[in-house]
Amino acid sequence: MNKKNIIILVAVLIILALLAVVLYFARDNKQKDQEMKELVDMMNFEKEQLENEFVDLTNEFGGYVSNLKNDSLIKLLDSEKLKVQQLLEELRITKATNARRISELKKELESVRKVMVHYVHQIDSLNVLNQRLTTENVEVRRKYQAASETVEQLSKEKETLHEVVSRASIMEISNFSVETLNKKDRKTSRLSQIATLQFNFAIAKNVTVQPGKKIVYLRITRPDYVVLTKGTEHVFPFEDKNIAYSAKKEIEYENETVQDAIYWKVEEILPAGLYRADFFLDGNRTGSFAFELKK
Repeated sequence: MNKKNIIILVAVLIILALLAVVLYFARDNKQKDQEMKELVDMMNFEKEQLENEFVDLTNEFGGYVSNLKNDSLIKLLDSEKLKVQQLLEELRITKATNARRISELKKELESVRKVMVHYVHQIDSLNVLNQRLTTENVEVRRKYQAASETVEQLSKEKETLHEVVSRASIMEISNFSVETLNKKDRKTSRLSQIATLQFNFAIAKNVTVQPGKKIVYLRITRPDYVVLTKGTEHVFPFEDKNIAYSAKKEIEYENETVQDAIYWKVEEILPAGLYRADFFLDGNRTGSFAFELKK
């Protein structure tokens, strides 16, 4: 074999070797591309699953809120629901390949879910309490009816039942507030300009009370514990004695909620400080609150 043939043979071997290397790297790159594609598909799938979890959690919050009547819990659940929605929006614009942020969002989802579990336990506790109160109320009505039909059975339970019925028949006054008005009946915060104190209140619904005309007495106590009154004759009976009142209001009560107000016309110098307003109805002190008048 001459020198030329040897050179050709070596060149052919080199070319074949290069082709083998090229084919090896091409196959290796194709395999890596396939693995990368599978990895991206898996990350997209995990992101989609995480989005579905966020959506499900949002729906769960909405379901609990729609069945709740507790304002405090509703506000807390709405706050957490808004947080979940914000995290969901961020997740939707986050690339699936951003593994670090996806992991962080997943942890935040778990934190919110733990908070939700805590609230669900509170809701369950309230439901159990409401159910127990409902059961107790039904039991009281049953005992009251049975006592009305059979006097003999009432002998041992009469005193306890009487206390329960008495508590149920006490009318409740709530939603207290006071407004300070000037001579033009406009709100003012300046003590020297106050011409009228408007006391707003609500009488709660109570089907056990005898309907008809009711008188609400208001007793205003100054910071020095002096009761504001228009005259010594302005008194009413309370706990076996007559006590002074500041103003009164006659209302027609039909066992439904009543919103009303009582007014005190300022004809004296009101000292700055902490005042107290007490409401009386049907011989009971049914509510009170404190308010401050500042200079």
